[in-house]
Amino acid sequence: MKLKKRNDIPASYKWRLEDIFPSDEAWEECFFATQERMTKVSSFADKLADDDCLFDCLTLSTSVSHDISRLYQYARMRRDEDTRISLYQGMSDRAESLAVRYSSLSSFITPELVTFSVDKLKALAESKRFADYSVMLEEVIRNKNIILSKKEEKLLRETGLFAETADEVFSMFDNADIKFAPVKDENGNEREVSHGVYSLLLQSPDQSVRAAAFESMFSAYRDHINMLAANYGGNVKKDWFYAKIRGFSSALDYSMYCENVPPTCYRKLLSAVEKGLKPLHRYVALRRRVLGLKDLNMYDLYVPIVREARISMPYEQAVQTVKTALSVMGNEYSSVLATAFTDGWIDVFENKGKRSGAYSWGCYGVHPFVLLNYTETAHDVFTIAHELGHAMHSYYSDANQPEPKAGYEIFVAEIASTVNEVLLLKHLLKSADGEMKKYLLSYYLDMFRTTLFRQTMFSEFEVYAHSVVEKGEPITAEDLSREYYDLNRKYYGRAVRHNDLIRYEWARIPHFYTSYYVYKYATGLTAAVTIADNILTRGAEYFDKYRAFLSAGGSMAPLDILRLAEVDLETDEPYDRAMKEFASTLSALEKCFEEEAAKTPARKDGK
Repeated sequence: MKLKKRNDIPASYKWRLEDIFPSDEAWEECFFATQERMTKVSSFADKLADDDCLFDCLTLSTSVSHDISRLYQYARMRRDEDTRISLYQGMSDRAESLAVRYSSLSSFITPELVTFSVDKLKALAESKRFADYSVMLEEVIRNKNIILSKKEEKLLRETGLFAETADEVFSMFDNADIKFAPVKDENGNEREVSHGVYSLLLQSPDQSVRAAAFESMFSAYRDHINMLAANYGGNVKKDWFYAKIRGFSSALDYSMYCENVPPTCYRKLLSAVEKGLKPLHRYVALRRRVLGLKDLNMYDLYVPIVREARISMPYEQAVQTVKTALSVMGNEYSSVLATAFTDGWIDVFENKGKRSGAYSWGCYGVHPFVLLNYTETAHDVFTIAHELGHAMHSYYSDANQPEPKAGYEIFVAEIASTVNEVLLLKHLLKSADGEMKKYLLSYYLDMFRTTLFRQTMFSEFEVYAHSVVEKGEPITAEDLSREYYDLNRKYYGRAVRHNDLIRYEWARIPHFYTSYYVYKYATGLTAAVTIADNILTRGAEYFDKYRAFLSAGGSMAPLDILRLAEVDLETDEPYDRAMKEFASTLSALEKCFEEEAAKTPARKDGK
């Protein structure tokens, strides 16, 4: 089965980027107008001590940044529709260059503000006139000790021109250049392997198909591993450069400081997961027993262990299922959610050249956008709920905050999305019995395995990679692959065969190019377990608190925003609650299989 060309996909299944710019020509007009207008910011240099000049400067900066954001996001999303089209590659590069140039032009703002006394900055932040900029001014106070001189800040801004090169190289390699060997499916049909098709093949009931897909995927990365290691190493060195220049002892400390999140959360996550590995090993052993496999391989971890109840549904049915599951959040939320499916928010199906994976993105003043690559798997149904969680978070933040305060930190970005996944799971589980109940319990466990445990494993890998560079040691493909293999053994235990090719999996993880991002998936699920349970048990009274979280944008520190939903990640309670949820779900699934075994012989998973 070959991938469709984009023109062959109906418009109703495509996002409507015309809501940002009606045409490429309109984009060009905005580009040149913004290019000319942004130079005016320089006229405010050395004048910000005057309140009127400061206000005019910040107003202009917000407006210019808004247009640059629109330019970049439109071009990048057009590029993601088909990464092979050079026009949008070029537009994306031009928009990024424009952002770097403006960053350099406006780099005087923060250093000038740093020269203000703390009392003056506080007075400005508390004034009605500067209310939209209060968070920015408070950040200047917090960052007084790490902000450099005007000249140094301008120089750092200029490095943005090449700072994301490693990410761009990986993206082009991973989406446009890499080639995978074709694989025959369980019916003997040859399948062209892509990232989306690979996920589908890993759920095949035929182990030989799964093995072939695994071999196709990871052999391709192995064959380019030295280039990929050098590229990733460059990204890690970039992180260390920015941390060191700001006076931090590690890239991790700098990353968490930038989001105003204390390291306590990171330590508590690692500690909780460390304590929870035995139940994870128990779950992996259960999978091997249920599948009836002599050897459980890494490529066997994604096949449903209850094949008869596998969720596979057309997109329209998946949409209705998600809408019903999320209706527990009330009419207001449901009404906006329904709009997302009808008003051009979502790009649904995979096509030739389309960026892999899924995301939600957008710019202030326009509805959010969601990219999917829907292939009718259970994972893809949950991905709809997940990405719409992001989109709804952005919708509420934009609707309730001025633009300078609307953007929320990455730390809280994965919470609303994961709440939606948990609510969908519990909605389906509520009416399930027999095979469906077992399937959903196993799916929930896999959600923990891939979101809480796996992302924490990724986080440990990132700490290792950065520590190598921070010690001044060479970062090599051999060392990265060995460390990843050892972590895989630690997390998944003895019940699974750690196939040698798994050591190269790190090389295909795009989030590693946004360093110290992935642990937030794990803390996101940790928080989501508590929030979803509160929504289901406390109803409208609690949803008002959750709405406050969704609506806060970046108006407060991330942990304070999360506390609006009565979750405190500086305490043990949410971590303990999440680990207990995993253990109790595992016990429930084990009981289901024990009861089944008492009635019928265990089935075998044949090749």
